[in-house]
Amino acid sequence: MCIHCGVCMGRYFCSKCKFFDYDVSKNQYHCNECGICRIGGEENFFHCNKCGCCYSSLLKDSHRCIEKAMHHNCPVCFEFLFDTTKDITVLPCGHTIHLGCVRQMEQHLQYSCPVCSKSFCDMSRVWENLDEEVASTPMPEMYQNKMVWILCNDCGEISEVSFHIVAHKCLKCKSYNTRKTASASCSSRMEEMIR
Repeated sequence: MCIHCGVCMGRYFCSKCKFFDYDVSKNQYHCNECGICRIGGEENFFHCNKCGCCYSSLLKDSHRCIEKAMHHNCPVCFEFLFDTTKDITVLPCGHTIHLGCVRQMEQHLQYSCPVCSKSFCDMSRVWENLDEEVASTPMPEMYQNKMVWILCNDCGEISEVSFHIVAHKCLKCKSYNTRKTASASCSSRMEEMIR
């Protein structure tokens, strides 16, 4: 309230942010570690010091920490995540993204993280369908003994597998979320160069 004229400037006020808001149904609260006001009620969130942001209390003991996880743009819509007012989700790999963007990806049959390519939901039924499709699609004789090196996006394993036009299955985790790569020796040399 204005001490001179009595006008209500807002029903929520943060003296640190100098922020006024009339709609208190958003359950605003100030997070000292983030240094900004957030919505959703302080009792429903916790601040992760390693990630450098506030997460839902439901994730307190189950999220995978990634340093400064929300100090970047959403990998789909490119809106800065740290101070967004839209709902955010943490994928099993630890990368953060708008919940609405994940739902849009699912509508377009995209089920892997746009940052690291790891599957973010249970794909076992899809892999079973691909097993059947691979089994029912014999390769021409000239390709039956062809081998290729693959990198699994889900477990990170590099394997040599039989070439198939439909898909390549990881020998370790049985995922089809794979991509062709150079041989294991070339891949390890590339990893050494990156380090």
